[in-house]
Amino acid sequence: MTRNGLIQKADHLKQASPLIPWPLRRTGMRPLLTSFIGGLALIVFAPVSIGHFRLIEPASWLQESQLGDPQKMAPCGGTSADPGKPTGAVTSAQGGENLHIRLHETVFHPGFYRVALAVNSRDELPPDPEVKTEPSARGPRSISAAIHFPPVPPILADGLFPHTTKFDKDLETDVELPNINCAKCTLQIVEFMAAHGLNSDGDYSYHHCAVLQIHANPEKPIDTRYPAEKR
Repeated sequence: MTRNGLIQKADHLKQASPLIPWPLRRTGMRPLLTSFIGGLALIVFAPVSIGHFRLIEPASWLQESQLGDPQKMAPCGGTSADPGKPTGAVTSAQGGENLHIRLHETVFHPGFYRVALAVNSRDELPPDPEVKTEPSARGPRSISAAIHFPPVPPILADGLFPHTTKFDKDLETDVELPNINCAKCTLQIVEFMAAHGLNSDGDYSYHHCAVLQIHANPEKPIDTRYPAEKR
């Protein structure tokens, strides 16, 4: 699954897979071990700098600068000083089908992305990825974060685009939407940043969201893993 990143298991999985050393050693920008463990994993990266990204597709719910700001606060961007200006954009989508996602990483950093979906309230969105840190002269610094695989609702996809080098093009993928009906679902894209200091607003993650209007496919069963839309 990884191209440049290292994956290591979380503390509570150590006994389940004794063949994977804990912790993994790391050096420079090159991974020493690549392994995948079902359930909860940690992806570890070598130190670099900060990063930003823009949500290109589907349309963002906030107006974004060329860097993608404001994007620090969970669950959907903004900052304590600038909550952002809503675009009013709503993207129509077919339940049970793939939704195309396109991102542009405007400032490089090592890390990965996660996609989640809330039906009735953004309170349904999961917390930011669980982060492992190390002390530094400027305070705690992120070194790894948990990846949930296989993803469980409300997470649609996790550990996307793991990288330790700069991308030379937009990031694109398709994620399958649940077969549900909702007038204003919230699609959340979170970027975990490794080797990053603690942000006052967003800790070690940046956030963007889009508003989706999902129409269930009548030829497919409704996905009961998600809550029914409240009218």
